[in-house]
Amino acid sequence: MKFGTVPIGEATGAILAHSVVVPGVPALKKGRHLSENDIALLARLGVREVIVARPDADDVVEDAAAQRIARAVAGANVRVAEAFTGRANLYATARGVLCLDESTITAINAIDEGLTIATLGAFERVEAGQMVATVKIIPFAVSAASVDGAERAARVLPLAVAPFTAPRVGLILTKLSGTKSNVLAKRRHAIETRLHAMGVTSIEVTITDHTTESVATALTTHADKGATLLLVFAASAIIDRQDVIPAGLVVAGGRIERLGMPVDPGNLLLLGALGNATVIGIPSCAASPKLNGFDWVLERAGAGVPITSRDIAAMGVGGLLKEIASRPQPRDDDASNAGNGRHAARIAVLVLAAGRSSRMGSNKLLEPLGDKPIVRLVVEAATASSAHEVVVVTGNRGAEVRTALEGLRITVVDNPHFADGISTSLRAGLAALPPDIDAALVALGDMPEVTAQHIDRLIAAFSPADQRTIVVPTRHGKRGNPILWARRYFADMSAVTGDTGAKHLLGTHADEVVEVDLGSDAVLTDIDTPDALAALRARHAGG
Repeated sequence: MKFGTVPIGEATGAILAHSVVVPGVPALKKGRHLSENDIALLARLGVREVIVARPDADDVVEDAAAQRIARAVAGANVRVAEAFTGRANLYATARGVLCLDESTITAINAIDEGLTIATLGAFERVEAGQMVATVKIIPFAVSAASVDGAERAARVLPLAVAPFTAPRVGLILTKLSGTKSNVLAKRRHAIETRLHAMGVTSIEVTITDHTTESVATALTTHADKGATLLLVFAASAIIDRQDVIPAGLVVAGGRIERLGMPVDPGNLLLLGALGNATVIGIPSCAASPKLNGFDWVLERAGAGVPITSRDIAAMGVGGLLKEIASRPQPRDDDASNAGNGRHAARIAVLVLAAGRSSRMGSNKLLEPLGDKPIVRLVVEAATASSAHEVVVVTGNRGAEVRTALEGLRITVVDNPHFADGISTSLRAGLAALPPDIDAALVALGDMPEVTAQHIDRLIAAFSPADQRTIVVPTRHGKRGNPILWARRYFADMSAVTGDTGAKHLLGTHADEVVEVDLGSDAVLTDIDTPDALAALRARHAGG
């Protein structure tokens, strides 16, 4: 890749390496492919030279490289988001345990300094929607050979999420003559809270004497009833392989895999097996909700990930959990708060489908394109995207529009004031969005060539941390639709009146706008007239 300063007249088609900010006009941001219009604007503003990058013939541009590597890395229950500015994030699609091979990740990062992948820790517990890895290309392009090598390395052992399998659990609490009932209740609550957070609902509890024979009987009883995970919380810590709990396991016909683990707290953990059931002797520290070694073993067992004595021995590096401020603090009893990692932004698509279609002479949204009405094609693209919610605002011939959308997982909102202009539909749609939505992509119901991939590209560009809170699609330097808006603008958007949308806010918040050239005229093409509809049908008939 060639990189450096060039005269403005030689920069057409190059990638802008650093943003150009001139007072009074919207900034041209780094990463922009400079068009002839951009060059003309910069020349008028007195800019004489710019720093640009030009990929070589055998280079892969940043987004394409990141996307290819991320897709190669992604295994079961992992979703790859669309790449933007050379970054492709990977998200868990299920609650479970992250499985990865550290040597594979290291090998990828050693291929090329411009190519990076960062992940959460191996076997870390994750929630659905949580970011588990990110691929970032540092320069604007990397060599095809580097990308090919990264893909080959990634496919050897891809990164995956093993989902929690909701095993049948037998929980055994032992008691001595002096064991208080509130102690037993506290231990039971601590373990059941962990299990519930993993989605376990089948838990049978036995309280028995702290003797070898009683433990053996309880283990056998639960195993015979089909429990696949047996947890024993002893009245007294397990000190030796001949102590009560391990001895009871042996008497029951089971085997001891390991006693003790190099994790503090959690040293006095027992791992064993009885038939097809995994047996865990719980260390006393598990009476507290704080993270300890038992959690690491329990979560792997709950996700069906095999765990051996060697696996436990490997937990020593990073196993010092005691009084480490950066570690997860006490778990909330509410399982929904169990995962506190970075999550994908919750994006809604708001489809405005209430207009009068005055220039068409009939409701254009109900006109067929192929074998489906236009509005259904628009909404199907929204539901096929990575958006969390799709809300459709109806008005003109609303009952027929609803019928056209039957079977789709959407929320439909009626706007009785649709004749007063598009602002009323925008206001109705924003009011119907769930309170946890981070941003809304406002789409028009008469743009059937906008695809799910287009929507995902816009979603990928949204990043409040990088001052990208308004995302606008472009083609040939022209701005189009749909536009993505962060929640912070909803109040101003709802204040708009008449037959206008919220585009005037683009100038008010120009520093927060990011333009994304989607490489398609779809973002500029709406169907307002019979001629436009005829042209659309001709294109689709020809394609």
